[in-house]
Amino acid sequence: MTYIKKESLKYVTLVLIVLSSISCSEDPIPLRDPALTGGEDAAIEWEAVADSIQEATYTVYLGSEGTFVTDNQGDATFQYWPNAHVLHILVDGYLRTDDGSYVPKMKALVRGIKSKNGGTYTNVFNDDMLWLGNSSMRAYNATNDEEYLDVAKFLWDDVLESYSDVMGGGIAWKKDTPFSKNAVSNGPAIILGMRLYDATGEEKYLNRAKELYEWQKEHLVNPENGVVWDNIQLIDGNEVIQKDWVFTYNMGTWIGAGLRLYNETGEQGYLDDALLSARTTLTSPQLTSSGILRNEGQGDGGLFKGIFVRYFTEMILEEDITQDNQEDFLDFLIFNGQTFYRNGLSHPGMLSSPDWNSAPGNRVDLKTQLSGVMLVEAMAKLEGEGLVE
Repeated sequence: MTYIKKESLKYVTLVLIVLSSISCSEDPIPLRDPALTGGEDAAIEWEAVADSIQEATYTVYLGSEGTFVTDNQGDATFQYWPNAHVLHILVDGYLRTDDGSYVPKMKALVRGIKSKNGGTYTNVFNDDMLWLGNSSMRAYNATNDEEYLDVAKFLWDDVLESYSDVMGGGIAWKKDTPFSKNAVSNGPAIILGMRLYDATGEEKYLNRAKELYEWQKEHLVNPENGVVWDNIQLIDGNEVIQKDWVFTYNMGTWIGAGLRLYNETGEQGYLDDALLSARTTLTSPQLTSSGILRNEGQGDGGLFKGIFVRYFTEMILEEDITQDNQEDFLDFLIFNGQTFYRNGLSHPGMLSSPDWNSAPGNRVDLKTQLSGVMLVEAMAKLEGEGLVE
């Protein structure tokens, strides 16, 4: 069944583009594009699209030692945090398909990150390590390979060295910025703590996650609408909150943190917090434009929407939300997915635009591409759950 209201979407009417016809013989990558021959109203076969975009991403962006390069134009620079998210999408593909070919790719990547990072997983950016810790836990849960769990534990311990009582608690953004504490170094830490607690049963992870949650809620979340502010800094003895910086990925990790604590504790307040942030995202001009998650550019911003989608999809699948909420959230994500497929994804190349309502340019960086993959994998997951036709 599907919850999308076909007679009247709540969001702006899709502006569909006519897809150019390109022969398979001209495409060096054998990609399937299931909607090309069915007209603009043809159903999108999301699992097939997910296979195609995964294949394109691996082919175009694979670099050395199992890691992935910066863009599709020959910049082979290694970047830690997008590679941590490549592990996420490989896990997505493996869980969706049960295709064993993903397993050695995952192992090569996690080892390659260490090698490319100077033989260590330690990084000055705490958020970079948290992204890898979370994707490593998902790889561990998918494969039961203890190496991933060991990586995640190491990263957790390393990050927690940047916890302090400055401004009442919280984890610093970077090891060398003790007076700047960011949503991106705390929301993902809560999620990692809950994943480690689930895997080990050790109370220290749960207790720290709860503590970080209360600190972030007090300092970096607007109590009126659930908007997550980017950071708080201590400047000349004064606490200064960066309220003008509101990004989709911080909303996503806050939602993911609340869902995990709710499902562990049963405390309704955690779910209520996550719902408030999720509902605000549907309409806030800081986060959306005409019903589409806003263009946050390439570079770091290119990956923000994909991170949001990962945790927003968990909200859609949360059993304890109302049907009205699920329908609204589904409508929103389906609209984003369909718009991206028809307007923001190149065919047959399967490269992603940072603006999900317009075609990508010639240069597509890895971070931007990953958001597209995450959106497609989310749609395929919902299709597999019978929520999208």
